[in-house]
Amino acid sequence: MTTFALVGAGPGLGLATARRFGGAGHAVALISRSAEKLDALTAELARDGIQAGGFTADVLDTESLDAALYAAAAALGPIEILQYSPVPRADFMKPVLEATADDLDAPLAFSVKGPVTAVNAVLPGMRQLGRGTLLFVNGGSAVRPHPDRAGTSIAFAAESAYARMLHDALAAENIHAAQLIIPGAIRPDAEHSSPEVLARRLYEIHLKRDGFRHYAEPLPD
Repeated sequence: MTTFALVGAGPGLGLATARRFGGAGHAVALISRSAEKLDALTAELARDGIQAGGFTADVLDTESLDAALYAAAAALGPIEILQYSPVPRADFMKPVLEATADDLDAPLAFSVKGPVTAVNAVLPGMRQLGRGTLLFVNGGSAVRPHPDRAGTSIAFAAESAYARMLHDALAAENIHAAQLIIPGAIRPDAEHSSPEVLARRLYEIHLKRDGFRHYAEPLPD
């Protein structure tokens, strides 16, 4: 059995993707800052018959993230799929004319250092398996910067560039890097952006391996 590792586990999209990949036969490693949240999520997955473990880490603390991913692989099996989808903090979204250089430190750590750390932790195991999938989930500001959300617009663009380079550099090794852009809010009643629909879309991206950037729905005009 191989493992689906989710960085940014939560009760919405995170739980839905954990169910989708876990239901397909993967063990599930949930990574979040909150041990209490992880306990609740792993218990819920266990009721569905899915083997899951929770591992605490803060994506702004690269050592803790690295340790969590290594612990997950040791406990559950080699990580075949990594999903990086933590939710940005509200203070990352200052208007561009109010943002200072220091205001970019945390967003860039969150969206660049975090993904680089996570990928470097799982890549050796994927290479041993001879396959792997790296899934990056971002909001619309990754491709259409918003002047009221300077931190995420800048940091998501950098994450997108990193993910695209991985897509090109790892294709020959059967390791597929892809990005899913979710332009609006994730809502249970959304036709294209409900947690369950997005989870199915991410699983489809993993299976089809047919390109880098995907959209949950068209960007609004």
